[in-house]
Amino acid sequence: MTETQALIENRPPSVATILLERVEATPDAEAYRYPVPAPSGQGPDTWASLTWGQAAERILAIAAGLADLGVQAEERVALSSATRVEWILADLGVLCSGAATTTVYPSTNAEETAFILSDSESRVLIAENAAQLAKAREHRADLPGLAHVVVIDEKDAIPADGDPDGWVLSLAELERRGAARLEAEPQTVRERIAALRSDQLATLIYTSGTTGRPKGVRLPHDTWSYMARAIQATGMVRPDDVQFLWLPLAHVFGKVLTCSQISTGHVSAIDGRQDRIAENLQAVRPTYMAAVPRIFEKVYNGVAAKAREGGGAKYKIFRWAAEVAREYARVSQDNFRRTGIRTVPFGLAAQHKIADALVYAKIREAFGGRLRACVSGASALPVDIGLFFSGAGIHILEGYGLTETSAASFVNPGEAYRTGTVGKPLPGTEVRIADDGEILLRGPGIMAGYHGLPEKTAEVLESDGWFHTGDIGELSPDGYLRITDRKKDLIKTSGGKYVAPTEIEGRFKALCPFVSNAVVHGADRNYCTALLALDEPTLMTWAAEHGLAGKSYAEVVADPQTTELVQGYVERVNEGLQRWQTIKKFRLLPRDLDVEHGELTPSLKLKRPVVERRYKDLIEEMYEGAREK
Repeated sequence: MTETQALIENRPPSVATILLERVEATPDAEAYRYPVPAPSGQGPDTWASLTWGQAAERILAIAAGLADLGVQAEERVALSSATRVEWILADLGVLCSGAATTTVYPSTNAEETAFILSDSESRVLIAENAAQLAKAREHRADLPGLAHVVVIDEKDAIPADGDPDGWVLSLAELERRGAARLEAEPQTVRERIAALRSDQLATLIYTSGTTGRPKGVRLPHDTWSYMARAIQATGMVRPDDVQFLWLPLAHVFGKVLTCSQISTGHVSAIDGRQDRIAENLQAVRPTYMAAVPRIFEKVYNGVAAKAREGGGAKYKIFRWAAEVAREYARVSQDNFRRTGIRTVPFGLAAQHKIADALVYAKIREAFGGRLRACVSGASALPVDIGLFFSGAGIHILEGYGLTETSAASFVNPGEAYRTGTVGKPLPGTEVRIADDGEILLRGPGIMAGYHGLPEKTAEVLESDGWFHTGDIGELSPDGYLRITDRKKDLIKTSGGKYVAPTEIEGRFKALCPFVSNAVVHGADRNYCTALLALDEPTLMTWAAEHGLAGKSYAEVVADPQTTELVQGYVERVNEGLQRWQTIKKFRLLPRDLDVEHGELTPSLKLKRPVVERRYKDLIEEMYEGAREK
């Protein structure tokens, strides 16, 4: 048995046990770093830390506090909060108590929050602040099983008229109750941890879903224990890493990062405020970070827009440097694949050195200057953008997984990463491609099923453990997976040709710095069209330079100059497509797509049916007078 096999096969039944092992091994090492806002919001944040020993003290107190509230094994405790250190402490407290965490995005509206709390039969809600408390209070009559709401921000833990006695308490109060319980019964939490079974429910994550009501995905303790050990075994993260963690922890991608950190023992700096990402990168100077493709797209578009603002010469230098970066990445990755050494011809290396001094070094510094690797997941990263960052020295390791597979089924293997693929399966995960191209997975990371939905479970999970992902892909001879599209998103034109919309949408984002989101349409039509949403900061900078200063975003989008600008990029995108894939017509949307309007999931995935319904008139307008076959 290899060391990797031993690490995975001898894994404990729960991450709770891994946590106790971590605390025993490195009690005084830094575990979590978190921002402390300056008084009255004046000045920059300072950063405080918790050691593993200090974190464990709070985690065990939360677990004991939940036990004091009467929470039993596998009962659900919901958690609705933005990404912050208390989210992790609370989640691990739930885990150590033997209960199961129901995750709720803080952006979820009151009605859907109530549905999740009811469907999961959550006994306790840990709410970040008054806004999250208000959602539970609004639907309290529909939630008779919700016995308590624990509020993280102590100033907001204020009972209201009509609240049952003791219904609202603060997280600090819960920890005090837990500490008292531990003083009286020192082993109460450790006994609960020792009793945990690998098949016991640990987490209930509701898919944000692109259509219909969300489904609760049941993930037992073993899925997280497996993920923690398997990610550690890849060597992707190291004990001396500093991770910047800003992803939503209600999402499976964010959650899995908290488990792998405990197993590896590195530091995580935690702050979910997306408007502080740039500032925090400078403060934290991470060596490792996970992100979704939209972040890299925005950085790329921002760099391109800044170069454009600097005038024609500066923009020309940027475009040259971008092409050098892509060619450098292609050649070096190809040579590594063939020889195991990243080499490039002398002439290309010389160009790259000049471009590095002029462009790439500044980009690396914007990420903090120490970034060893990024992991990108949740949706596809446009290949040209991935190659650009690779050539610029920002190594993006694309990965792949679903909520139903505990997030990380595939990841690119360190230095051997290949842009445009999602890498190789984690040790212990099996993959096969079905006759229709669908990716099937089997292994310890697969869910137990959908909560209360056996029919839905049977549709995707076979009796022998194979899970149907709904994604189409292909494997290279040496095991690298490339995702080509969602099975349900494939477009079949009225002429019988299949089109992969995400591939074309990715080309738009990579080629046109003005495009923020693209939706390609064409199912049962005789040609393809696109709805394009533009990036507001980039567009408005361009507008000011072209006689449109002072106009609103919607007015700029409606201006013929903007249509002409985008038309040029559409033609360039079409040059690289087959005839039946080309975009014959497009329409510019009056605003960008967003989570608030329900067009993107909280992990920024496109809700295609929602967008197509909302802009049905624009789509139909593009097909008026067209002869359908």
